[in-house]
Amino acid sequence: MHMSTDHRQDILSIAGIAPAAVRAILEAGLRLKHTPRSTALAGECLALIFEKPSLRTRVSFELAAQELGGACIVLRPDEIQMGKREAIRDIAAYLSRNVSVAALRVFSHTALEEFAAAATIPVINALSDREHPCQALADLMTVLEHKRTLAGIRLVYVGDGNNVCHSLLLAAGSTGMHMTVACPARYEPDAAIVAQAQALGAAHGAVISVIHDPHAAAQGADVLYTDVWASMGQEAETEARRKVFAPFQVNRALVRCAAPDAIVLHCLPAHRGEEITDEVIDSPQSVVFDQAENRRHVQKAALLYALGKLGVVHPVTGAGRA
Repeated sequence: MHMSTDHRQDILSIAGIAPAAVRAILEAGLRLKHTPRSTALAGECLALIFEKPSLRTRVSFELAAQELGGACIVLRPDEIQMGKREAIRDIAAYLSRNVSVAALRVFSHTALEEFAAAATIPVINALSDREHPCQALADLMTVLEHKRTLAGIRLVYVGDGNNVCHSLLLAAGSTGMHMTVACPARYEPDAAIVAQAQALGAAHGAVISVIHDPHAAAQGADVLYTDVWASMGQEAETEARRKVFAPFQVNRALVRCAAPDAIVLHCLPAHRGEEITDEVIDSPQSVVFDQAENRRHVQKAALLYALGKLGVVHPVTGAGRA
């Protein structure tokens, strides 16, 4: 199953996918949601490599491969210790001779890039400390599903400027969706990523901004989005962050600032009563579980894109390869 690099399309960052291809992945994800089973990946095998625990990433990718007629091998942290038990480049070289595509959930984005540099198969970022592109694709698919468009939609992200926020910023910029990040001082997203998102936004009609007042940010928002205040690996900061982020809770008062038909997103797992209240996450405006389900469907499209099969199996106008 050793693949040539001819059709390889890594998904390490949203910024690495051409805007037309992002749109093609989203539209294919929406179609695949309604026709979930096919043989598009017959004979192909996905390797899932985990350095961090996973619920949605494992379930969604494993089912995505199965429902497209492919196989999936899961390698847990106790089974594979990249860079410790074995050099990352050796693992990448070995897997490149045995599987068709690899998705990695890692601590370090540098490790992901090292793996991709040594691999001859497409590599998908299933989460790193820098980005979470698969989550952003599911987020955009959910907004498109509920709002019928992305261009001109106003998304407000409330909370920590983390990896999820980074991918969302780049995704918003490349699809013409306005995005405001409301976060405490010193918890802003990476300035280089914000600048990259603003440059994408300038080219595609999106205004990207970062402010520190959640209620001002939420005025008239079409989408309110939040995530945990302390990500995996930041547990020691949990108490300190809880105090700093308390004014940034997505609660009924904040939702009232948004548009009457605003939807609420959260990438899960949620710490109920911290970054979001039960009242909001369980409300009719919450589409959190649509969003979680959509990981599976959009990742099918992402797998097809990574393997150079998206335009062949599911023709989409303007899909070209990035």
